[in-house]
Amino acid sequence: MTEAEFLAGYDPAAHERPALAVDLVLLGIQAGRLAALLMRRAQHPQAGLWALPGGFVGVAETLDAAAGRVLRDKVGIGGARLEQLYTFGAVDRDPRMRIVSVAYLALLPEAAVADARAKAGLAAASLIVPWAGETGGAISAVSEDGAALALAFDHADILALAVKRLRGKLDYTDVAFALLPDHFTLRQLQDVHAAILGAPLNKSAFRRRMRDRGWIAPTGAREAGTAFRPAEFFRFDRSRES
Repeated sequence: MTEAEFLAGYDPAAHERPALAVDLVLLGIQAGRLAALLMRRAQHPQAGLWALPGGFVGVAETLDAAAGRVLRDKVGIGGARLEQLYTFGAVDRDPRMRIVSVAYLALLPEAAVADARAKAGLAAASLIVPWAGETGGAISAVSEDGAALALAFDHADILALAVKRLRGKLDYTDVAFALLPDHFTLRQLQDVHAAILGAPLNKSAFRRRMRDRGWIAPTGAREAGTAFRPAEFFRFDRSRES
């Protein structure tokens, strides 16, 4: 039998197949804390619970294309850099049927978080991470007024892995700069690192480390309208981009 003959007689329905979905972990900084964009489910299953923006992958659609479509259609953002985080495939992760989800991670500056909230009606939920470093474990999400948000499916696990991955990459990659505007102060940069790590940082040691790595370059501009000595603005040195 030739391969063409084999394929002509092949029955795709002979084997059960899971559905494939993508879920987007969109992280930013809000009020000095690490936050994720969530949407409230309007339909069953788990109506009323909070979920990551997501959707099913079309038969003729690549994973990246599906993630980009969800980002545009459900979040209203077209230019964020998405990267695959992990594949979640627990048999019972969704009560409807067997659904395997490929999670994507994107880091957004504060202005993009605010824009998505305004245009798409998403909530920027602060993440409560009770473990240090890359220990891993359960996390929770709260609203702006501190109320706990019940998360749908296994999205708490997806968020927890995203935080762990982000912390692991913070010390040797440029991920923190994705959460900042193009021009930023050293105080803003330190605040982003502290928000990701969930712990305060020594000001002098942090600034010395950032300068020694050569990641930042002065812009020559300073803050305006401040009561104290205006802070200098810096930019990420793209020649050091990882």
